[in-house]
Amino acid sequence: MKYRAAPPNVVLEVGKGVDAMRIYVDNAATSFPKPPAVMEAMVRFATECGVAPGRGSFAEAKESQRIISTCRQRMGALINARDDDWIVFAMNCSEALNLAIRGLLATAPRGSHAICTVMEHNSVLRPYEALASQAGLKFDVVGCDPRTCVVDPDDIRKAIRPRTRLIACAHVSNVTGTIQPVADVAGIAREHDIPMLIDAAQSAGHVPIDVQAIGADFVAFPGHKGLMGPLGTGMLYIRGGMEKLLSTIKEGGTGVQSEIVGQPTDMPQKLEIGSQNVIGIAGLGESLAWLAEKGVASVSRHERQLGDIFFGLARQAQGLNIYCPPGGGARTAVFSVNLPGAKPLELAQMLEAEFGVLTRAGLHCAPLAHRAIGTFPDGACRISFGPFNTQNDARHVANALAELAARKQVRGAA
Repeated sequence: MKYRAAPPNVVLEVGKGVDAMRIYVDNAATSFPKPPAVMEAMVRFATECGVAPGRGSFAEAKESQRIISTCRQRMGALINARDDDWIVFAMNCSEALNLAIRGLLATAPRGSHAICTVMEHNSVLRPYEALASQAGLKFDVVGCDPRTCVVDPDDIRKAIRPRTRLIACAHVSNVTGTIQPVADVAGIAREHDIPMLIDAAQSAGHVPIDVQAIGADFVAFPGHKGLMGPLGTGMLYIRGGMEKLLSTIKEGGTGVQSEIVGQPTDMPQKLEIGSQNVIGIAGLGESLAWLAEKGVASVSRHERQLGDIFFGLARQAQGLNIYCPPGGGARTAVFSVNLPGAKPLELAQMLEAEFGVLTRAGLHCAPLAHRAIGTFPDGACRISFGPFNTQNDARHVANALAELAARKQVRGAA
């Protein structure tokens, strides 16, 4: 492969030795490319430090601890957390979600109840399913408006039972880009004294998040998506005091309080075990600094503009189905598309082979969302823009889809 730094799209040899532009629009899976400082920080850690934090009094161990503390502080500032120690590192958003879900429900009495929505990722659905069989959990899945894919908070209110122990809600759909009214849901949860968990996998870095304004109890984040960090990083925000409700789902060394046999109860040591992924956290810390400098609101405006350009052009293509909130509703720059007569995977392969457009086809680990929009079981081809995409990228992707749709129309007429 051959890469170039700016504009930050990939160029590599494809086909019969012909160089072609590769336009990456799968940022909902993993953001790419990353800010240059991310890789620089990771290389610097690997070559100049490279040791575990809290395992020595020498300078390198202290530097490793500083890297972790700095990243935690930067994340706290980005989401307006009141205490950085209530931001727990995880290996990804799925693990962060499990820390909350299993920590709250695994030891709950049999017959306890939980709520989620049809727009959830399998990282919520599968822990719920597992706990249903392992611990007798009962849960309800709240539907959405099939046209807008927005969940009505009143439907969540109606689903609450006396034994409800958790409400989980995705902030943004990874299928349609729909932004859910999580602050309203959090308010309902608080009224009923029920913990609420927000899956911010598709919102962090794409839209501003203020955990105080939302009233969130738990928010799970991936480092490698909109936060622009490397794979293998994630975080769980916990509102101060809510950690007392969590049982640990993993125990082990922390580098501190080694004299006690039990897991420490202080935060964040209660939920962070073993040696940290400091090389990944070093990169994440720099991506958070990059986001703070650019401003998440600015990134959000840029991506919204790309989405508007793409949607404005693509919706003119006859026969192309686009799944997103209508009328420019509350959404991010994530779209699912289908072309009648072509399987989603076939469409993705044509976009790559003929136009150099890199997308993701399938169910996107969100089967109930695809049921809700009528694309189950094949799913759809997803297009998701990021901060390094350009207006020309948005036009190119839309024009590529329009050309493929026109071909289908001609073949159908023949």
